[in-house]
Amino acid sequence: MPFKILGLSDPLVQGILATGYNAPTEIQSQAIPAALTGQDIIGCAQTGTGKTAAFVLPMLDKLLHRAIPKKRPVKALVLTPTRELAVQVERAIRGYGRFLDVRTLAVYGGVPIQGQFKELRHGIDIVVATPGRLKDHMNRETIDLRQVDMLVLDEADRMLDMGFIADIRKIIAALPAKRQTMLFSATIGPEVQRLAADILIEPTMIQIGRPRNPIETITQHICPVPADQKMALLLYLLEDDAMDSVLVFARTKHGADKICRKLKAADIDAVAIHSNRTQKQRQQALDGFKRGQYQVMVATDIAARGINVEGISHVVNYDVPAFAEDYIHRIGRTGRATATGDAITFVSHDEVKHIRKIEGFIGRRFQPKNIDGFAYTQTVSLETKPNPSGKKSKPGSAQRKRAHAGHPKPGGHPESAGQSAARPPHSLKKFHFKPKTKKRFKGG
Repeated sequence: MPFKILGLSDPLVQGILATGYNAPTEIQSQAIPAALTGQDIIGCAQTGTGKTAAFVLPMLDKLLHRAIPKKRPVKALVLTPTRELAVQVERAIRGYGRFLDVRTLAVYGGVPIQGQFKELRHGIDIVVATPGRLKDHMNRETIDLRQVDMLVLDEADRMLDMGFIADIRKIIAALPAKRQTMLFSATIGPEVQRLAADILIEPTMIQIGRPRNPIETITQHICPVPADQKMALLLYLLEDDAMDSVLVFARTKHGADKICRKLKAADIDAVAIHSNRTQKQRQQALDGFKRGQYQVMVATDIAARGINVEGISHVVNYDVPAFAEDYIHRIGRTGRATATGDAITFVSHDEVKHIRKIEGFIGRRFQPKNIDGFAYTQTVSLETKPNPSGKKSKPGSAQRKRAHAGHPKPGGHPESAGQSAARPPHSLKKFHFKPKTKKRFKGG
């Protein structure tokens, strides 16, 4: 379906075509016509399905038809959880709106605020902001939100996970009651539902795919491995020529830096990105990864939502995320739109509990796989066993011996209680990667 049929204006369609895309994704096909009528919208779709363009395009179209006052007030506000995502959305607005008279500004921390003061004084139509920095502007009275008539909450679940709920509610309280509100999220949990009920009016619900399921173009591999062999396994996998653009996730900033140092020591072109890096460093790392300057980028979850790089061949979860939702967002960095990708998760003894939570969240059981040719020092089982006595075991010598022998600790996840022992993990001689497919428009 061409974009013209969705009801978008000619100058905007020309901007879309100039970016090299001509066919909308499913969420765009459903969300854009509804948004153009002014309806409030809840859009739920997996990461990588084109949610950004689903709200950017109708927003630009509505601004195209407005009368432009001499002093431009902020008419549209997009809230995002991270700096990287704010920059990504701003770039999407500039790209699609290249033939429109629209001014946009990304407002986020980590950069001097004075430059943002100057831009806002000149007049801005669309502000894309992280909640913290926007609150700074509101407190300094350097931004006026009283004429905003379009509000978008992008990656709403992540913003709530990061503790922005109080800031979001204060920001919304400063907006006009009469406005169009669109909320987009990869998952719709209880917190998101409560927020939506408070701020949206008779919203149209658009659900693409099954909730909580990773998109189908991603092949998922779960690889049991002792914690002290994870780096060796990563280096072994990186010998495969197919792993040419790899995003590695670590649980902590210190861990990300440590992984990056070891990769560089092994002559792997690698860079780390996390919240301790300045905005300039983070943007340079991301730009270098996009250009192919680095084979590997190591990231933490805080930076995950803003990483939008075409052609990421693999996502490697070096550490299993503690929160199941983060697993969805991590692996969604590959296999975006209709492209294919592989997600590989390393699982050590003490991370089995996190894998069980992920399985319960997405509603499927993983089949562990060993990598053929890699010299494992011990076996890691993904099975957990119930404690027959029902009592918590103290971490004594017997328990340590079991762990060192490669057996699971007692007192496992309740979902696995009473299950029989699993077969040994399958062996993978090589990952049979899916061939790259032609990408459809994903809109950022």
